[in-house]
Amino acid sequence: MTDDWRDVNLRNWESRVPMHIGPGGYDLASFEDPDYLSPVVRYDVPRLGRLDGLDVVHLQCHIGTDTVSLARLGAKSVTGLDFSPSAIDAGRALAARAGAEVTFVEADVANAAAALGAQCADLVYTGIGALCWLPDIREWAGVVASLLRPGGRLFVREGHPILWAMSDPRPDGLLVVEFPYFETPGTRFVYEDTYAGAGVVSSPESVAFNHGLGEIFTALLEAGFRITGFEEHRELAWNFFDDAMVASPEHEGEFVLAEGGDRLPMTYTLQAVWEPPR
Repeated sequence: MTDDWRDVNLRNWESRVPMHIGPGGYDLASFEDPDYLSPVVRYDVPRLGRLDGLDVVHLQCHIGTDTVSLARLGAKSVTGLDFSPSAIDAGRALAARAGAEVTFVEADVANAAAALGAQCADLVYTGIGALCWLPDIREWAGVVASLLRPGGRLFVREGHPILWAMSDPRPDGLLVVEFPYFETPGTRFVYEDTYAGAGVVSSPESVAFNHGLGEIFTALLEAGFRITGFEEHRELAWNFFDDAMVASPEHEGEFVLAEGGDRLPMTYTLQAVWEPPR
């Protein structure tokens, strides 16, 4: 494994936060409308449904836009967890601005049960662009199982592993596989910009970990989950391929390939229920 992956990624995400909460970053002002939901959660609602009376944990919550949105779906309690102290501070500020009852906890995913308590949740939500920052998908599945009460639900919408394996945008418009599809010790990237906000990321290096669909499914099954739903989507919540993508005509805040949209799945939604052995 790339030994310094956590330190590298923490510096990277700490340097992104000021850009994400600044001009051109996340739309934070809209949360002053009590009915507003983040585009990501708005996309998820048809599959996610209402959360009335549920205790919800949002892993890798970043600055809390999706976390606050989950609270607006009627949850009894919502807790967001992230390893970035700046992101946690931003989440708390957003929740106060939005008038939302949300708890934010600074911790690594691997330590989530110790930080939050075992069997504390009816629903664990993992948002888009999260799993690629974790080195061991089996460890993640075990953590999720430790957080859920028996019969509790996991909801994931994530970047498709084939998307993470694609090369950067090419002038010939071809979609080319360049990076690992399966789990490896990690791949280093250097990007001086980020997907929201203007300026230069002060710590541009990051380490990403892909996980194939088979690896994800196997990890969940071994951890005692029953898969209840799986869908692949043509939409993505940011523009991955620059000029090769356009705004989705059907889903606000999502992007699709300008041509040949059926060539590549961009994201997937996976749902599962934890059923401990009797």
